[in-house]
Amino acid sequence: MSAIVVRNLSPETHRALRARATRHGRSTEAEVRAILDEAVRPIARIKLGFELAALAQPFGGIDLEISRDKTPAEPVALE
Repeated sequence: MSAIVVRNLSPETHRALRARATRHGRSTEAEVRAILDEAVRPIARIKLGFELAALAQPFGGIDLEISRDKTPAEPVALE
């Protein structure tokens, strides 16, 4: 698990974080993790296939016939 040290955090910001954590019923550290998770993780992941299909929908859509190659892969030589 990674760790981050935040230096030079103002006392006002630290107090606000502690108050926010208390409101949410968690530790200050857990509150910071939640804030970071919300900031960097998208709420709904964009799925490329879905977006491409939606893009083609006004033009009648796309009808692809895709078959997977079922040939077994050769083992990797780790020498």
